[in-house]
Amino acid sequence: MNKTNNPKLTENSKFLRKNMTKQERHLWYDFLKTLPITFHRQKVLGNYIVDFYCASKKFVIELDGSQHFENTGKSKDEIRDKYLENLGIKVLRYSNLDIDRNFYGVCIDILKNIAQK
Repeated sequence: MNKTNNPKLTENSKFLRKNMTKQERHLWYDFLKTLPITFHRQKVLGNYIVDFYCASKKFVIELDGSQHFENTGKSKDEIRDKYLENLGIKVLRYSNLDIDRNFYGVCIDILKNIAQK
């Protein structure tokens, strides 16, 4: 079995794709979907479902709601990020507030990361 494939999470990832947050929809439909490289939404990687994954550039984009800024959320994110980094995947994190208030800046930062890879 592919070490990043986890059939147990497939149904949940399908559900999440159909029920994206407002910020995920905005980033997907107004930016990522228009790029000439492929991004996957709610992609299963091991024991995790990441918000957006670009296999060709080996990076993940995570949009963080308020729960990610609490101690438990921070700890879980650190473990998750280390797991992904051990697979050679870079993690880009933006808050929902970043999407709401600085969408253009987030898009520019993503483009810079695409160009670096």
